[in-house]
Amino acid sequence: MQKRRAIEVRLQPGGDGAAPKWRMSLLENTFSAFLQSADGAGARAVFGEGSLFSPFLFGKFFDPADAFPLWEFEPDVLLAALRRGAAKSTVDWAETDSEYYLRAGIPGGCRCDVEVSGDAMKVIDISGLWRASPADGRDWRAGRWWEHGFVRRVELPEDADWRKVEAYFDDGEGSLEIKVPKCGDAHQVTA
Repeated sequence: MQKRRAIEVRLQPGGDGAAPKWRMSLLENTFSAFLQSADGAGARAVFGEGSLFSPFLFGKFFDPADAFPLWEFEPDVLLAALRRGAAKSTVDWAETDSEYYLRAGIPGGCRCDVEVSGDAMKVIDISGLWRASPADGRDWRAGRWWEHGFVRRVELPEDADWRKVEAYFDDGEGSLEIKVPKCGDAHQVTA
């Protein structure tokens, strides 16, 4: 049985006047109150320290629904505190001459979606559900999305070829891999 499977990467046009998916910001006090009142293990597994989806992944509070320029930072510097402390980071990324590579543990083996979206397709949305969608049928991302799902939005670098993003999920390890090839010519990105 094959454990590693490809995930469809959906290209979602952005900048077309459509309402943003992640409408409500997750503020630090809201997040703290949510974790204290949450059902315990599920929320802590998804948003816990060291998780890609934790608002504290980068050392200070950062709303996961805001795009983060991950590729502008050295992983050993940005995640050094997590690697030194008691918490263990489940996130790693690297850059080679031909691609960018992101690997992250997905808590509890939750279903995960990967989308490339935004102006000139420069943002990767990594999202998924950890609880059932709201009963009223509304899009779970339109309100208090952190009560139903998780997200991390990552800005792509200028030389990324967003048309060829690949994503894989390893069921055995519960890990997500995203590969973003580099363009041979940076001017191709805005085509």
